[in-house]
Amino acid sequence: MSEYDHEPIRGLPEDLPADEHIIWQGAPQWQRMALSALHIRLSLVYFAVIAGAALLRSDAATAAAMAVCAVLVTGFLSVFAFGVGRTTVYTLTNKRLVLRIGVALNKCINIPLTEIDTANLKMVAGDTGSIVLTLKGMPRMGYVMLWPHARSLRFVRPQPMLRAIPDAQNVAAMLRDAAVNIQPSAEVRDGAPTVSVQNQDFRGVPA
Repeated sequence: MSEYDHEPIRGLPEDLPADEHIIWQGAPQWQRMALSALHIRLSLVYFAVIAGAALLRSDAATAAAMAVCAVLVTGFLSVFAFGVGRTTVYTLTNKRLVLRIGVALNKCINIPLTEIDTANLKMVAGDTGSIVLTLKGMPRMGYVMLWPHARSLRFVRPQPMLRAIPDAQNVAAMLRDAAVNIQPSAEVRDGAPTVSVQNQDFRGVPA
């Protein structure tokens, strides 16, 4: 039995109301998550620098220890990223975003589309990208509760993220269209890189 067997709909804690439907569901691509959110390459550089300095001092024992630490840390981060990818479900409906997250303790975070102030797309590699959300008047969410589905180092005002999602440009377009549909008074500027939905901006940001 899985810990998610209780879900009436995959990724959602309860059945949707009659006037709400799912537009898109997805999950992080765990390899890209490991590189972009967990910074595996940076940790490898860190251990390599220490090992290199140790070798310059003819300290082979320290260099070997750093090599072992690099393997262990990389393995741990990779396993964690795989767990995040396996347990996370991002759901976009015509009324809200739902983030089902948590490797050890799962939780669902509901973000009404009307509470999104900005949504910025940053491509990571290929068609994979992340969408950073800035919220309006919702109660502030804790950084630890959101991580790694939060913009790095934004501790005071954490910004939720859809991390390392495949086909990110199409997902951003679906999010934009859903926000426009729920706010009929939205201003749409055709041909511009920014589409404004009241105070909502959807920008494509180069990697």
